[in-house]
Amino acid sequence: MAFSFLPDHILPALTDLTADLLRERGIRFLMLDFDNTVVPYTTDTPTEEMEAWFSSMQGSGITLCMVSNSKRERVKRFCDQRGIPCIRRAKKPFWRVGIRQALLRFGFGAGESAIVGDQIFTDTLGGNGAGVTTFLVTPIDNHNIWLKLRHVAEKPFIHLAKRRISHEEH
Repeated sequence: MAFSFLPDHILPALTDLTADLLRERGIRFLMLDFDNTVVPYTTDTPTEEMEAWFSSMQGSGITLCMVSNSKRERVKRFCDQRGIPCIRRAKKPFWRVGIRQALLRFGFGAGESAIVGDQIFTDTLGGNGAGVTTFLVTPIDNHNIWLKLRHVAEKPFIHLAKRRISHEEH
């Protein structure tokens, strides 16, 4: 599929992504990154707003699946508590591992699927490679130098994507 660092959509936070927005784009299956998209790296306790988002999304008819590169038990525990299927060790951006596994497991095609995450070099690149719609959200907390440096490296791609998205809207 496409090798691209540019997300299809950019949102301030995961909680800004609605079931209506997904349905308007024909999306029935949403894969979610975990760390810094749902919760910061330092906790597995979501905000009240995030809990409400999960409840709303689970009642919307959109199928959810957490697709995380993490191997930590906290991801599985979070998903088990909320009844959300989970694929860990997804090896994003190599979409043929976790992303493909999620698509096959649930039987959705790329055209009716999306991935949302906070990283261009893993979530967006992997999603674009799989041919699914990509949503980039602002990281919840760039709490260390490596996350801050990654964000600086992503800025040119974010700028280009914003220009492309704004061009498409007009």
